[in-house]
Amino acid sequence: MERVVDKFLRYVGFDTRSSEESDRIPTTEKQLKLAEQLSEELNDIGLTDVSLDKNGYVMASIEGNIDGKVPCLGLISHMDTSPEISGSNVNPKIIENYDGKDIVLNEKDNIVLKTEDFPEIERYKGKTLITTDGNTLLGADDKAGIAEIMAAAEYIIRHPEIQHGDIKIAFTPDEEVGQGADHFDIKKFNAQFAYTVDGGEIGELEFENFNAASAEIKIGGRNVHPGSAKGKMINSMLVASEFMDMLPADETPETTEGYQGFYHIVSIKGGVEQTRLSYIIRDFDRDNFEKRKKFIQNCGEIICKKYGRNIVKINVEDQYSNMREKIEPVKYIVDIAAEAMNMADVEPKISAIRGGTDGARLSFEGLPTPNIFTGGHNFHGRYEYIPVFAMEKAIEVIVNIIKLTAKL
Repeated sequence: MERVVDKFLRYVGFDTRSSEESDRIPTTEKQLKLAEQLSEELNDIGLTDVSLDKNGYVMASIEGNIDGKVPCLGLISHMDTSPEISGSNVNPKIIENYDGKDIVLNEKDNIVLKTEDFPEIERYKGKTLITTDGNTLLGADDKAGIAEIMAAAEYIIRHPEIQHGDIKIAFTPDEEVGQGADHFDIKKFNAQFAYTVDGGEIGELEFENFNAASAEIKIGGRNVHPGSAKGKMINSMLVASEFMDMLPADETPETTEGYQGFYHIVSIKGGVEQTRLSYIIRDFDRDNFEKRKKFIQNCGEIICKKYGRNIVKINVEDQYSNMREKIEPVKYIVDIAAEAMNMADVEPKISAIRGGTDGARLSFEGLPTPNIFTGGHNFHGRYEYIPVFAMEKAIEVIVNIIKLTAKL
C-alpha cells in the first residue's frame, strides 16, 4: 500500500488554485487535471462507480460487505487551493526529527517559520514535518484530506475482513471560493451522512461554522483638475477611507477569536472616479449576523447623506449558514467521530469553524456533514506545514468511523 505521504506529495504537484473572478465551472480548468488523476487512482485501487462529471466533481463507491441495512457513509475533500497565494511549482520540504527550533524555509529571501510567531509548532519536536519552501502555499488544505481519504479507501479495499456498509467518496472543486457545493449531486452521492476531511490540527472536530456573506461596495467620485478642484472634486478613494473607518476596528480577523464575528476587507481597487471594496462578513449568531449586514448598509447610507448624492452602492449576498442547526438533530454522527478519535488515541477538540466547508452547504441541502481534521497548520500561506504522524492518525480515524458506522 502506498504511503499517505507519497500520495500527498504527488497531489501538491498539481496547481489547482480556484478563481473568484472566473465564471466558468470549475473556475479553473487546471483543477480538472487533478480530478482526472484521482479518477484513475480510484479505479486502480478498486472502487466502483468512479465518475468525473462536466463540473469537475469526482465520485466513487466502495460497496458494503455486511448483511443487514446500515447507513451509507460519505467522505468528502476539495481539490482546489486558495487563490490568495501561488500554488504553482510547490516544492515541499521534509523536516525529519524536527528539533523544535525555527525552520528556515528560504535562506535566500530570509523566510523563516519562527516558533515565536507560530509557537504550536514546538509541540511537534521529534516528529517529521512537511513545510513549504517559502515561495508558495503547501496545499494541505485540502490535498492532505484527499490523500487521507484515498489512503483509507485503499486500506479498506485491501482488508476485506473489515465489515462496513456502502461508502461514498467525493472530491469537489472550488471550495475555496465558496462554490464547492454549487453543483454537488446529493442524489447521485446517495449517502445518509458524510464527513468533510478539511480541518486543521490533529483532533479538530467541528459541526458549527460562521454564517457568511459577501459585501461588494462601489463608491463613485468626481474627477476635476487638481488645480481647480476645490469644492468640486470627490475623491472616491478618500470616501472609501471614510467608509472603512466607520467599521469597528476591533472587529476584524486580526482582533477576534472563538465565537466572535468580524468584517474583513479582502480587496481594494480604485482611483478618483471609482473605488471598489470587497468585504466578507462573518458571525456565528444568526441575529448578530443580520445586524452586521444591516450595519454595513447603514454606513453606506450615512456616506450618501453626507455628500448629498447616491455615491455608495452596496450589494450584500449570503454565502453559507451555520450548519449546527442541521447537525444537532443527528448529533450521533459527531459522537461517532469523537469515538473514532478516542479509539486512535487522538483527543477530540470540538470547536467551531472560523470559516466554512462544503459540509456547511451540504448540511442545509439534506446531507449532514461535520468536519474532521487533516492535521495541517497555517493554511493559505507560505508558512503552511503538516506533521506526517497527524496525517497517519487521520487515516486511522477515518477507518474507525467506517467501522463504527457499520454498527449502527
